[in-house]
Amino acid sequence: MIIGDKTAGLSAFVLTVETGSFSAASKLLGTTPSAVSKSVARLEQRLGAKLFRRSTRSLTLTVEGTAYYERTVPLLRGLEDAEEVVRSASAARGTLRVTMPSELGRILMGALTTDFLRVHPEIRLEVGWADRPVELIREGYDLALRAGAPIDSELNLRTLGELPMVLVASPEYLSEIGRPVSIEQLGRANHLRYILGGRPFLIQFLDGETIEPEGRLDLDSGFALRAAALNGFGVAYLLRCAVEADIRAGRLEVVLPSRPLKRVPLHFLHAFGRTPPLRARLFMDFVAEQIKPYLHGQ
Repeated sequence: MIIGDKTAGLSAFVLTVETGSFSAASKLLGTTPSAVSKSVARLEQRLGAKLFRRSTRSLTLTVEGTAYYERTVPLLRGLEDAEEVVRSASAARGTLRVTMPSELGRILMGALTTDFLRVHPEIRLEVGWADRPVELIREGYDLALRAGAPIDSELNLRTLGELPMVLVASPEYLSEIGRPVSIEQLGRANHLRYILGGRPFLIQFLDGETIEPEGRLDLDSGFALRAAALNGFGVAYLLRCAVEADIRAGRLEVVLPSRPLKRVPLHFLHAFGRTPPLRARLFMDFVAEQIKPYLHGQ
């Protein structure tokens, strides 16, 4: 079977999944809903499997359809982006869907809007701020900027370096409880806990000691942790870059500075393969340059 046969109907199928209907997919393809439906039906016949459950009111993926989508969408995007490999940077174009932690988004957004998008007017960005581990392919993202150990072994990884962590609290809160000078005293403070996967994120020290924080407020956002710390409600365990300006301005103080914390790796994840499209490479290069001042050793 030749490549053309294998890819027949793929665009119709993928766009139907991503838009939710044959009608919406047909508008993007410049054809009719009937033509899209027939194209998908021919694909199902060739595969010998139903990809959609059809009813008069809904169109939902089958188990086979979900598996097929997750395997084929990176390949289809790779075919669509093949031309970009030989384009110059000034010719980069297309949409790039990116997910990143809220605090890194807050740091990067200024440069992305004032520099990156102005230099590359044909690139369109869709940026989602999410502190949870987004399922890249299932949720339709091209790139994920993540802090922490990588957990998606099937995705491609580009490591940018390591980010320092810090324990912080407001001067008012520390004046109220006393400034901790030991791990034991730190343990008695009220902690603003970052919740990941239903469990609090552990505080990890450089010497290998680990403690599970205790507190009355659980949050799933670095942005929210910072806000609660600024309001004087407790001790927060955050990326140093997220609160560096607050520390310098005296709005927050470093807690237990005598005990260095373990740094966390920062990396990009993608499913493009060994040669990402030009717009993705340019974006990753730009972010890598912007984040350098915040990395250990910079």
